[in-house]
Amino acid sequence: MTATRRSAGPSGAPRLMLPALREVYEAYVREAEGLPGLPGPLQAEVWASAQAGALEAAAPHAEGRRAALGDLVTCLRAAGTPGTRAFLRVLAEIGPERARPIAGRAADSMRGLPEPPWIGSVGKVVPGQVWLIQEGPLDGDRLVCEFRYEDAGTAGMHALAVRLSYGDAPQEVVIVGDVPALMTAARQAMQAELCVVQPYDPAAVGERLRAALNATESFPEDCYPALPLARHRAQLLPSP
Repeated sequence: MTATRRSAGPSGAPRLMLPALREVYEAYVREAEGLPGLPGPLQAEVWASAQAGALEAAAPHAEGRRAALGDLVTCLRAAGTPGTRAFLRVLAEIGPERARPIAGRAADSMRGLPEPPWIGSVGKVVPGQVWLIQEGPLDGDRLVCEFRYEDAGTAGMHALAVRLSYGDAPQEVVIVGDVPALMTAARQAMQAELCVVQPYDPAAVGERLRAALNATESFPEDCYPALPLARHRAQLLPSP
């Protein structure tokens, strides 16, 4: 993702491809100052995913999304703060795939800034058990994919939960921090004969989720905040 044409901004401001969104990017810069204070990598990933998802939801087409992401990286680098560098580090690991390399290079260029203690764990997760939850023919399939951070054991467990309607169109995309509570509630519903819960082949789920989450059509509005992180996690599931 490279910029060959950028509009000149005010004195000292970075040149942007979409200068009309300058105030939006500046809001991201301000919000990033709270990022290093988050308690761990999952909270940071969820936060950064929501920011990138909001840009995707607002962009009218793929070219606009690429331009907005390029501008965002430019503004974060120009700000030169610990928060914006942390934001770039997270985007380099779990952000939209085309933005990851430029975010990583931008973060690398911002030397001498302190980093949060969890930064090395961002994106370093391994997949675990996968579950299929079916509540009825009209509800579709709810796929729950467990993950954990490589260096955190069960303390770093979380899950990607995606509800797919008929035709595998995503209807709900969420990141679940309390996996035991989720599965306990699902098993209680199963005992009450409200749903079916069963293990599912991770490779089959990975194929379904990658196809569904990378579709070119628009998604329900509530899906966008978790969408970048969901795509990252789906990439880590095995292939058939």
